[in-house]
Amino acid sequence: MSSKPQEVASGPPTLEDVARVAGVSRATVSRVVNGIRNVDPAIQEAVRAAVAATGYTPNRAARSLVTRRAETIALVVSGAGGDSVEEQAAFASRVFSDPFFGRVTSGVIGYLRPRAMHPVLMFAETPAARDQVVAFLRQGSADGALVVSTHADDPLPPMLAEASLPAVLFARPARPVPISYVDLAHRDGAGLAAEHLLARGCRHIATITGPLDVVAGQDRLAGFRDAMARHGHGYVPVAEGGFTQDSGEEAMAGLLAEHPELDGVFVANDLMAQGACRVLREKGRRIPEDVAVVGFDDSSAAAACVPPLTTVRQPVEDMAAEMARLLQRRIEDRDEADGGVASVIFEPELVVRASA
Repeated sequence: MSSKPQEVASGPPTLEDVARVAGVSRATVSRVVNGIRNVDPAIQEAVRAAVAATGYTPNRAARSLVTRRAETIALVVSGAGGDSVEEQAAFASRVFSDPFFGRVTSGVIGYLRPRAMHPVLMFAETPAARDQVVAFLRQGSADGALVVSTHADDPLPPMLAEASLPAVLFARPARPVPISYVDLAHRDGAGLAAEHLLARGCRHIATITGPLDVVAGQDRLAGFRDAMARHGHGYVPVAEGGFTQDSGEEAMAGLLAEHPELDGVFVANDLMAQGACRVLREKGRRIPEDVAVVGFDDSSAAAACVPPLTTVRQPVEDMAAEMARLLQRRIEDRDEADGGVASVIFEPELVVRASA
């Protein structure tokens, strides 16, 4: 194998150019470029170096003929919506205005881009849209799906599992489904929030939950209640929110009206916490002197909050990248006997700022 640089012909670099620089056959270059595994690691490295040196870009159409892959991944946001154009537009608007989905997209693209894989965004808010996602995958238009569900009774994950289509979920499904997922230890994260508020000396503590038809909302409430109970607080006032700033404002106003003695609140996501802080300021409550506030996610809303929000960090970008990695492995090993079903659980971390 020759390591001496070779002169490359003018024009777009070809497989032959790469083979000449790497000192191997055209067939070997093709095998490496197309991801065929049984090639010596040293030869793979030589070919990759030659690809970089020549600036060779694989022909996606030709590569797809070899790999039988589209090199496209469907990033699917699945939730409840209506059939009208207005309702579908409202669903999309909610998705794009939530910093959580932006972080998921960033993590997915960060993983896929260096691997010459491309995401296509799909919404699955209606039965017809869910059927379209399944058909898109069955036709080979995408190699698999990364699914973010916004409600517990989402029928899309079972549909994908029944069709034996490669897919990975962001968050544990509400019901047992043979499909891989990435999630956070939500209960532990809520426990961190409880411990922090109690350590500050808060004694009249409430919580604003996420939607309780969502597994994450249920787990964060259960974890918070459990940690509070372990410290002798058998009752915690609860107001349910919808993971939106407006719902956080409404919930906080209701809690203050019913429990004016409140001196601490755990809010199950940063957007709602931002709304809760706004209401507290309007009511003349100092944060954190009168009421300490802890959020969840460590999203851009935490930094934008007044004051900056103490929150439980959910490493969404890393989780999304791991979701893409699991899907890639599932696609490559789709003939495995166990179906490639796996789970990865990330650990939360408390980020202390000015609100608590």
